[in-house]
Amino acid sequence: MSKNVPDELPFWIRAEWLSLADFLDGLDDHEWQVASLCPGWTVHDVVAHLTTSTRTTLLMTIKDAIRARGDFHRMTADQARERAASFGPAELIAQLRESADSTNRSPGSGPWDPLIDLLAHGQDIARPLGLVREMPGDAAIATLDHVRNRRFYGGPKRFRGTKLIATDVNWSAGEGPDEVRGPVADLLLLATGRPAALAALSGSGTKRIAATL
Repeated sequence: MSKNVPDELPFWIRAEWLSLADFLDGLDDHEWQVASLCPGWTVHDVVAHLTTSTRTTLLMTIKDAIRARGDFHRMTADQARERAASFGPAELIAQLRESADSTNRSPGSGPWDPLIDLLAHGQDIARPLGLVREMPGDAAIATLDHVRNRRFYGGPKRFRGTKLIATDVNWSAGEGPDEVRGPVADLLLLATGRPAALAALSGSGTKRIAATL
């Protein structure tokens, strides 16, 4: 693969599809209705959203975008809730496993996007349930390196003048007078704009970044 897309990426993505499916196998029915870290979305909605990534065509995206009047967040929410209403937990888990062997991606998405979604949404699901879902170290570090520089997530602006330092793996990035320290999983959640990460982070840059989320 190219310099910015490591050869390991497809293997990391496949492993996360299967790992998340195994994780969800252990949930009770009531846990699927718990509110996730995504505002307004249940665990069921988040899982349904993940299954769209290998099943959405360009025509479907155009139709859904028109219906949502061009609002990306409204479009993805509508898609997720419609699938959640159509498929139960066991069906969605089966679809996650099917996605592990698919090379399809949502129209407009890049090679990294499936892994970003799987790692971040895995935490969106696990944390409100009081469960621990470990991120694989190499995959998490590589994804964090990628996400912190993506304008889509606001990383370049959010982390300007800030050095990020992982406390559980040997990783740091960025320069500046401010620092943000914490586990790599929480740094990745911060990089994707999730306020829930702040509780596990420390450093001189944390308060400033918190005010931007």
